[in-house]
Amino acid sequence: MQGSSQKILKILKTRTVLRPAELDELGIPRITLQRLYQRGLVEKVARGLYRLPDTQISEHHSLAEAAKMVPKGVICLFSALRFHNLTTQAPHEIWMAIDRKTRLPVNKTLPIRFVRFSGPALIEGIESHIIDGIPVAIYQPAKTVADCFKYRNKIGLDVALEALKDCLRNRRCEADTLWRFAKICRVSNVMRPYLEAMSV
Repeated sequence: MQGSSQKILKILKTRTVLRPAELDELGIPRITLQRLYQRGLVEKVARGLYRLPDTQISEHHSLAEAAKMVPKGVICLFSALRFHNLTTQAPHEIWMAIDRKTRLPVNKTLPIRFVRFSGPALIEGIESHIIDGIPVAIYQPAKTVADCFKYRNKIGLDVALEALKDCLRNRRCEADTLWRFAKICRVSNVMRPYLEAMSV
């Protein structure tokens, strides 16, 4: 049991966050993690998520926690804008895309707002970023901008326009890439006048 405890503590030094289910793959009894928690050697940050006390975390750590909790989800809209520095607003929820057919994850600890995507709009434009040792799926800037126009009624047209302007001004993506994702997200007609005006 001592060896199992050391393995868990070693894992947490690199991954920062651990789910009990991951221990099954490593052949470590889950009770070991529970005992470490009872002894105060690890802390519970959310339902099914543990880390070492006083872990140094980045400003985007909540995205890593969300990725651990919903492995098939993709960080999108407001949260992706914030990650890519394409908005001045700080969302109080983690925006995450999931498949239309996916059962809504049970979550009472992290403030996650789920948006259902399907087909190419779900799978295209995903980047993997390492945040605090954890791979996190996040839509790239151009895809995020197109998503913002698609969901402009939820997040506001002003937010979508600000993101489009910043994306082009800071050369985070090419106009051709924006057109490609505008077609995938079926917002070509909505984006066209703004994109043409800003590309002149």
